[in-house]
Amino acid sequence: MRSLNGSETRGERLRRRVVTIPAILIGWVVVTALLPALVLGTLAYDTVRAMRGHGRYAVTRMTLFGWWYLVAEMFGLAFMLVFWLITGFGLWRRAYVALAYALQSRWATGLFGGIRLLFRLRVEVEGLEAATPGPMVMLMRHASLADTVLPIVLVMRRCGIRMRYVMKRELLWDPALDVAGNVLPNHFIDRRAGDRDAEVRHITALAEGLGEEDAVIIYPEGTRYTAEKRERMLASLTKKDPAAAVRAAEFHNVLPPRPGGPVALLDAGIDIVICTHVGLDEMAEIRHFLDGSLVGPGFRWPSGGSPGRRFPTARRRVSPGSSTSAAGWTGGSGRTGGRREPPLSSDSR
Repeated sequence: MRSLNGSETRGERLRRRVVTIPAILIGWVVVTALLPALVLGTLAYDTVRAMRGHGRYAVTRMTLFGWWYLVAEMFGLAFMLVFWLITGFGLWRRAYVALAYALQSRWATGLFGGIRLLFRLRVEVEGLEAATPGPMVMLMRHASLADTVLPIVLVMRRCGIRMRYVMKRELLWDPALDVAGNVLPNHFIDRRAGDRDAEVRHITALAEGLGEEDAVIIYPEGTRYTAEKRERMLASLTKKDPAAAVRAAEFHNVLPPRPGGPVALLDAGIDIVICTHVGLDEMAEIRHFLDGSLVGPGFRWPSGGSPGRRFPTARRRVSPGSSTSAAGWTGGSGRTGGRREPPLSSDSR
């Protein structure tokens, strides 16, 4: 099964890669050559800031992580080229996809490992029993720049579950993610698309042919949570649909879910796993890396509180905006049928 990025032409893809791949290569060469000077300069700057009670050497950490990101990109692109060649220019599809999945796991683990090391991030994980076996649809809280790699690091790597992603198309400007992600069965959604029904059909198609080692992952909020975004969304809903605004106000540390893609996936009759986390909200924007607020936090996945569950959708249907939908997304208890799993998500309010 190929990427379902069906509305993009080969010409569009080629024009993007002609820009992004050389840019990453040039960036890696330049930053690597200048890295000693950059580190000395940022250390001096951070030392002055530290004397004034600011920073925690955040700019130096961010500089090193920026270089590590470029290394990971070059690693990913180089191996995807090798895989393309040894699989007969990608014609041996099964092997090509398997190699891309293996690379995805190592690429994401390397990136997140760099964050953990450089920013002294402490990680706690619980309830992974609910993440296996597949097939399943994972509904993931979206609050940080690292949310794309978390399911790979914490579920795919540990449980052997292969992820089929629903991601925003803007992420295709990351060349390694672009090249590998378009080999794997993912869909890069165009949030400005006029034909919303076509986008939903592409998302629904991801649920076809799932096995015990497969999952579809989607971010129901559609964008990263911030308190400011929540207030703007509530204000907009109050004008358009006051009743919906009242229901949306029940969501405190998550945004109200956008129902199109998640609800369409329910029709596949696949178990739903709701995943949330706390501790990475300070990673929502690049400026958070630079102001020192990210250094040394604890990160817990899933978050603590009242337990969530794995919901067998063959027996339990959820409609957008319903009280059971709100309870599930924010982690409240809900009725389940069939098999029960240990808690995977919890109350994020």
